[in-house]
Amino acid sequence: AQRLRPHFQLSAQPAAQPAAPAMAKPLTDQEKRRQISIRGIVGVENVAELKKSFNRHLHFTLVKDRNVATTRDYYFALAHTVRDHLVGRWIRTQQHYYDKCPKRVYYLSLEFYMGRTLQNTMINLGLQNACDEAIYQLGLDIEELEEIEEDAGLGNGGLGRLAACFLDSMATLGLAAYGYGIRYEYGIFNQKIRDGWQVEEADDWLRYGNPWEKSRPEFMLPVHFYGKVEHTNTGTKWIDTQVFRVLV
Repeated sequence: AQRLRPHFQLSAQPAAQPAAPAMAKPLTDQEKRRQISIRGIVGVENVAELKKSFNRHLHFTLVKDRNVATTRDYYFALAHTVRDHLVGRWIRTQQHYYDKCPKRVYYLSLEFYMGRTLQNTMINLGLQNACDEAIYQLGLDIEELEEIEEDAGLGNGGLGRLAACFLDSMATLGLAAYGYGIRYEYGIFNQKIRDGWQVEEADDWLRYGNPWEKSRPEFMLPVHFYGKVEHTNTGTKWIDTQVFRVLV
């Protein structure tokens, strides 16, 4: 049986007068697919909480309302909503490891082929069904919002996919592990073929920002490039370098 889902309204509307019965509107293909969905039943309190968090981020994080918000704004609001559920667990995990002080694994790789984060995080946190229901009640399409996210431009080959699988496996096993790599501002590159020749173009994957990042400027460190080695009676020194301040 079809379950009616009310659409969200930003402002309260006066109660409408009872209307005369109308003929049922034909279902769209999308509505028909939803009727035969095998998605699990979601707790109402979780859906209500997610809707409140979504609107809070839309209004106070993005400073938008639904009169001016774009589909990308809705994606960012959903991403911040899901990230709220992730951050608390992440902090508790760090506190646990600092308290127990276990051995840690630091995996260094030039690439991390992580893919998109939103759907993966919703699945891992058990929020996918609740988010789907909440976004539907808000009159939006969660699949459309998921398509807004850019693939993380941190890798695109077997090396990067292997690194991502290692991180997923270590997280599943509950190991204290961290992945370290290079944050490529313009990704690896986009490949185009023109007149039979490969042409590389920058992948500006960060042009709209990334809700899954948290900058830590307090951890900036100097990194030296170029220069030369000077030999002295006491040893060698690296001099005449160009120094860059980088985030770690």
